[in-house]
Amino acid sequence: MNERILSLTPGPWNDYELIDTGGFEKLERFGEFIVSRPEPQAIWDKSMSESEWRKMAHAHFAKEKNNPDKGKWEQLKKMPHNWQIAYSNEDGLNLKLNLAQTSFKHIGLFPEQAVNWDYLYQTIQKSPVQNPKVLNLFAYTGAASVAAKAAGADVTHLDSVKQVVTWSRHNMEASKQEGIRWMVDDAMKFIKREARRGNKYQGIILDPPAYGRGPDGEKWVLEEQINEMLKTCAEILDPKNHFLLLNMYSLSFSSLIAVNLIQSNFGEVKNPEHGELYLQDRFDKKLPLGIFFRFSSY
Repeated sequence: MNERILSLTPGPWNDYELIDTGGFEKLERFGEFIVSRPEPQAIWDKSMSESEWRKMAHAHFAKEKNNPDKGKWEQLKKMPHNWQIAYSNEDGLNLKLNLAQTSFKHIGLFPEQAVNWDYLYQTIQKSPVQNPKVLNLFAYTGAASVAAKAAGADVTHLDSVKQVVTWSRHNMEASKQEGIRWMVDDAMKFIKREARRGNKYQGIILDPPAYGRGPDGEKWVLEEQINEMLKTCAEILDPKNHFLLLNMYSLSFSSLIAVNLIQSNFGEVKNPEHGELYLQDRFDKKLPLGIFFRFSSY
């Protein structure tokens, strides 16, 4: 496989900045508001002092002792619970994204994924198929779905949590798009049904969590199920005109794992690229935020 190995980070973005990282935390600006949150990858020291962080931040996520992903927001300055930011690129993609403080430290956006929104927008516009069918699995709040729709795709957006599907709809409407198909379902069950029906997609986006639950309590463990999922995705991906974008965030995963998974389930693919996604703070520290593999027939 003659792949390109890349380390990717978003370009200049007016409404987002990673300010500082370290001490298992990150300090970020979303629009006019600054928040600090836990970050297990930031194992080095902070470049700024604790007092500087506290002075800058509007809110800080205080994690529970036994569960770093759960906790509560401590309000340090006045800020709204819900707000919006914008994203745009030189190719004409324009997104409006709704953010909110959640009880799981997330705010509804993974900024490092902006490089993949750009990729989707560019790749879909090159498709020889008019309105290519694109399936977004584990789609969360749907920035990738909206980017794909803005590029002209016929998008099916699937997530197991009804509330984030509603959140995605609000992102679509704020971005002045329409017509995305919404699905609240277990990703594995859905694609197996699609395979039995003989349905095909010109594009598949996967951003699976390390652990998760389906709407009926179905268990998802990345290491145990990603191979089977990709095997089924190979059955429903259009063999002639297609792209696939895979993201995985697991502390133990190398992008070479993605290479082996793609090779064993799809064979030789065209235009393969893989590597790391990262964000860079003001002090030039690079925060790794997952691995990716993507390929396209055009």
